[in-house]
Amino acid sequence: MVWQQVYDPFGSMVLSTLLAAIPVVVMLAALGFFHIKAHIAAALGLAAAFCVAVFAYSMPAAMAGKAALLGGFTGLLPIGWIVLNIIFLQQLCEQNGSFKVLQASLSGITNDRRLQLLLIAFCFGAFFEGAAGFGTPVAVTAGILIGLGFSPLAASGLSLIANTAPVAFGALGSPVITLAKVHGYDLMEVTAMIGRQLPFFSLLVPFWLIWAFAGRKAMWDIWPAILVTGLSFAIPQFLVSNFIGPELVDIIAALVSMASLILFLRVWQPKTVWTSASLKGREAETARPADSVGKYTRAELVRAWTPWLILTVFVFIWGLPPVKAYFNTLFAPKFPMDGLHNLVMRVPPVVPHAEPEAAVYVFNLLSATGTGILLSAIVGALFMHYSLGAIVRTFCRTLWLVRYSLLTIVLMLALGTLTRYSGTDTTLGLAFANTGALYPFFGTLMGWLGVAMTGSDTASNVLFGGMQKVAAEQLGLAPNLMGAANSSGGVMGKMIDAQSIVVASTATRWINHEGDILRFVFFHSFALAVLVGVMVTLQAYVWPFTLLVIR
Repeated sequence: MVWQQVYDPFGSMVLSTLLAAIPVVVMLAALGFFHIKAHIAAALGLAAAFCVAVFAYSMPAAMAGKAALLGGFTGLLPIGWIVLNIIFLQQLCEQNGSFKVLQASLSGITNDRRLQLLLIAFCFGAFFEGAAGFGTPVAVTAGILIGLGFSPLAASGLSLIANTAPVAFGALGSPVITLAKVHGYDLMEVTAMIGRQLPFFSLLVPFWLIWAFAGRKAMWDIWPAILVTGLSFAIPQFLVSNFIGPELVDIIAALVSMASLILFLRVWQPKTVWTSASLKGREAETARPADSVGKYTRAELVRAWTPWLILTVFVFIWGLPPVKAYFNTLFAPKFPMDGLHNLVMRVPPVVPHAEPEAAVYVFNLLSATGTGILLSAIVGALFMHYSLGAIVRTFCRTLWLVRYSLLTIVLMLALGTLTRYSGTDTTLGLAFANTGALYPFFGTLMGWLGVAMTGSDTASNVLFGGMQKVAAEQLGLAPNLMGAANSSGGVMGKMIDAQSIVVASTATRWINHEGDILRFVFFHSFALAVLVGVMVTLQAYVWPFTLLVIR
């Protein structure tokens, strides 16, 4: 039986929008206000989504259950698989003491916590976003920061804030490539448009990051280093996106930014060193002195860095499209969800004409980024002289350590997938689309909402990219502008999406504090999304020259 989505089941967009928002409100309120454990909050949100889908939107209960099941499988692979294996590598490095050596070597570059934050959370994180995406940068950078002595809230929250500007071009350009492929945008034109929106925020976010960590005065004390970091990322981001393409934007920008900051710190250091590893004004200030890099030999430093260099190489290789395609030819069985696949119809105005929604789970274990991380961890463990038995025991301990985090990710992806197939998230998107002349602003917030709900800029582009194009054409706006706005606005929702918060709490061993992280990052997420919306509105009405093709 084919079921057609209905976006206004009660003939009142106000009432329908309020009902559609219930699952998200339930989950976020449980996490942020009632301090309920994340897996329970996710289960409550999923139950609410099921009830709204079945009883308010008349979705067949069997279809709703299968949509949730599909989302749960997606939560395990690829997202949960990444989290499990990056924590596995982290455990291996902590057990043999190499994490302390890594900490000392980073302190050898600078022992100022603000500069460490720029180098690791922003620059290093952007590289991993460009190479892999899907939670990898937050897992890696939060884990390193906690190892360096940052407080759990600082390591978690600041890694999430830093992982914003690179997201639109993450995983070798997957979000924008998917946007163009699924909804018929010109790939180079929409890539260039994003490249004229995000560089401003690539310059702003490093300042914002240090302000959120240490306060305004401490931020201005190191403004030269922040400016170097932001400019050296923003300029390559603009040039590569406008003149080359989306695949290597983040990787090139991150490498240039990292090299520029390290070289700059050889000739400039702040007058005062910031030693506190806690959030100013939110936690008691602490200073955890790092070991001196001088007490370690060059061989010890090489051994400490090698597992992370191996990780970088493997993640980069696994992110290459030809490598993924090759692995998928070897093993990537597809499982259509009977009773759901091509039986849910999306209808106008979301799409130009009615079309079925595919529901296929691809078990692409070989090409999954998490598999590359697992292999890098095993190679790194052998390099660190672990026995096979010790490797297996550590993996089992890691699996037990992250069990609730994996359950939470499964439940949250089940919630997000159910809202997609039931059409409730589309109802929320249509509420933004009915704003007339203010649509450039609210259309940007639609992208923010999409990522906050789905946890993925790619998924948000699939969900709302078509609607952005249709609404823009009806209002006489440039479709590429609003397609880009969906992705650019979406990057600011990445820090509050539930799965990213769970990844951060797991990487920092701060499990069951997801609500604390959410409360810290929510203001930053919304405020930055509003700024993106303002910029897109200015592009639409005040700066139309930015819409021109300049290649």
